[in-house]
Amino acid sequence: MIQDWLQTPVGDALLRQEIRVVEEALDGVFGEQCLQLGLWGENRTFTRFTRTQRCSLIAETSAGQPCAVGKLHQLPIETDSVDAILMPHTLDYNDRPHAVLREVDRVLRRDGRLIILGFKPGGLWGLRRLIPGAGMPPGAEHLISERRLKDWLQLLDMRIQGSLRYFFRWPLPGNKASGSGLWERRGQAWWPELSACYMLSAQKRVSTLTPVRPLWRRKPKVVAGLAEPSTRASRIRFDESPR
Repeated sequence: MIQDWLQTPVGDALLRQEIRVVEEALDGVFGEQCLQLGLWGENRTFTRFTRTQRCSLIAETSAGQPCAVGKLHQLPIETDSVDAILMPHTLDYNDRPHAVLREVDRVLRRDGRLIILGFKPGGLWGLRRLIPGAGMPPGAEHLISERRLKDWLQLLDMRIQGSLRYFFRWPLPGNKASGSGLWERRGQAWWPELSACYMLSAQKRVSTLTPVRPLWRRKPKVVAGLAEPSTRASRIRFDESPR
């Protein structure tokens, strides 16, 4: 059970670190509706930091927590209706990541924000097979590298706004190493590739309506003494923002 793992010393330390990074990431996110996809910790672990008017949580299993249960690749949500989406290790537990991301893109409004937490396939935790007793949280079998996830988001025409690598502890359930912020800052500055996790922030791009200058009208033709009016008109076209 994920909840049991999060109560181990290393799981609790990870969750505390993620609470700090998510709180900071949500600080400048406003709007009407925020949506969390996937349950990580309790249902209010992260949503309490949102600054939107409303916040909802949808997961594929409730794990005893009060939340809506549904398929993340078929969200029962109106298109272009959500201002921000938070996905705490959601893709690490889902075998249909492309479908989930397409749904995220569908329901996000223009300029909507997306925050994703994920486990790195490499780093210190990538050596877990060589360490007796080490391992990932139960069920985290679909790890996606930070680089690959960036590529997928850019294919959806999302703008990557920032990335953060965090948590520099061995993946031992009984690891009681100090949770000093100094150690975390040293890891981020000196050996970020060894982090256990990453956070990606992205924003949905806006397709703008760009007016096309009307073509100059030609001099009216005269036929049998009558002027033939021009039927040309101004047009508009969709102009996607440059990638």
